[in-house]
Amino acid sequence: MTALPVAAGPAGPSLKVRLRRAERARQWRAFALVGPLLLFLAFTFLIPLAGMLWRSVDDWEVPQVLPRTAAAIGGWDGAGLPAEPVYAALAEDLMQAYRERSTAVAAKRLNYAQQGFRTLLMSTARQLKAMPPDGGARDALAAIDPAWTERSTWAAIRGARGPATDFYLLAALDLRRDLDGAVVSAPEDQSIYRDVFLRTFTIGAGVTALCLILGFPVAYLLANLPARQSNLLMIFVLLSFWTSLLVRTCAWIVLLQSNGIVNDALRWVGLIDEPLRMIYNRVGVYVAMTHVLMPFMILPLYSVMKGIPPAYMRAAASLGAPPAVAFVRVYLPQTLPGIAAGSLLVFILGIGYYITPALVGGAGDQMISSLIAFYTTDTVNWGLASALGAVLLVATSVLGVVYGRLVQAGATSGGLKS
Repeated sequence: MTALPVAAGPAGPSLKVRLRRAERARQWRAFALVGPLLLFLAFTFLIPLAGMLWRSVDDWEVPQVLPRTAAAIGGWDGAGLPAEPVYAALAEDLMQAYRERSTAVAAKRLNYAQQGFRTLLMSTARQLKAMPPDGGARDALAAIDPAWTERSTWAAIRGARGPATDFYLLAALDLRRDLDGAVVSAPEDQSIYRDVFLRTFTIGAGVTALCLILGFPVAYLLANLPARQSNLLMIFVLLSFWTSLLVRTCAWIVLLQSNGIVNDALRWVGLIDEPLRMIYNRVGVYVAMTHVLMPFMILPLYSVMKGIPPAYMRAAASLGAPPAVAFVRVYLPQTLPGIAAGSLLVFILGIGYYITPALVGGAGDQMISSLIAFYTTDTVNWGLASALGAVLLVATSVLGVVYGRLVQAGATSGGLKS
């Protein structure tokens, strides 16, 4: 009996394999489309952000200029004074740094930790160059300046031996380490950053509240007016985007000054006899920043309100709810996502403002961005500037997460009640 031939399977891969390959190809095409955007974000946001965070803990100056000292002082327990080899290492490093003209780099870093260290290090390097120690380095350095026999001097060097440090982050919070290495508060006359952070968040929260109070009715009108009137009102909302930030801020200086339009109008109607001081103080900061940031509150609110069906309010009215009750219990809970998005956007933008508070605010109205700019451009203390930026980033992130959780909980409870 002849055996029947077995039917051959289908040529090529199975349908399951072909589907898997097609799905993989589709994913690669999608990734290729968003790849340029991811690269752009990486090079313009993620990498600079990582660089800022690293600069807030980077401590390279002393190890680079005084490498022998940084290695030798690591064995010192911080009690008493270092041993003779540490003094000898410092003397060798200072003579070499003087020849290479790099002493100022380490002197600048150590002067952050202890006032007067720059003068001490530079003068010691010059005198060692002229009179290198023949015998003990301890006696030679002590003869040049008695500060080399003080524990605080060596504690400053030990704290800056790198490669990483918490010095800048602690300083950004008005903290420091004492001679024993414990974290303590900075002296009262040097504690300024916590007050500036508090002022920054207070101004940011105040501007956010003003934008919400003034922007909510505008967004409601935009979402409920006929299309022709709504489009006209939207043009006025977007008009500020077409004007330079500097121009808008300077315009408020003209409007709010003692002889400006606002004071003249108030005097003309008889509300005031003397001009009000509305510029170069907190009032001017609130007014100018609220005007600048108002569109960032209105647009998220409008996008959410536009998606709320009007039938909900009519249904609430048909069930006997007064307009105010229907608004609070039916309409308002549905706008919470827009309130959360607009508030976060305005708050985050507000706490990072620099030009507006600098132009319309007084000396007591400057925000943390002014200090960051000062340490970046004027004193070139990039470590402290990065630490202030890192603290601001962490605080903003934590507040954003907490605020988002609260809004989400409020929306959930509001939905259950309604």
